[in-house]
Amino acid sequence: MPIYTYECTKCGLRFDRRQKFSDKPLRTCPECRGTVRKLIQPAGIVFKGSGWYITDSKHSSSVTVPSANKDKDNAASGSADTKSSSTAKPAADKD
Repeated sequence: MPIYTYECTKCGLRFDRRQKFSDKPLRTCPECRGTVRKLIQPAGIVFKGSGWYITDSKHSSSVTVPSANKDKDNAASGSADTKSSSTAKPAADKD
């Protein structure tokens, strides 16, 4: 059975009630007999099993693919830089 949280509009009391899905919502506060409203609460989630941690979500093949592409890009840009730097700078004379 779910637990519902209510809040009194008159005195501000917040309280929880375990109710069936088929039960009607409460209408009166147990303390002051004022009107109550049902509050929306976030659901409790428990992650179980593999795949929920950052180390579990990455496969070894997906980790190596981006680094291989970076190496290819760096090699291509490095060889272009080497060619351009060697042609741009005159060789130093050895005396």
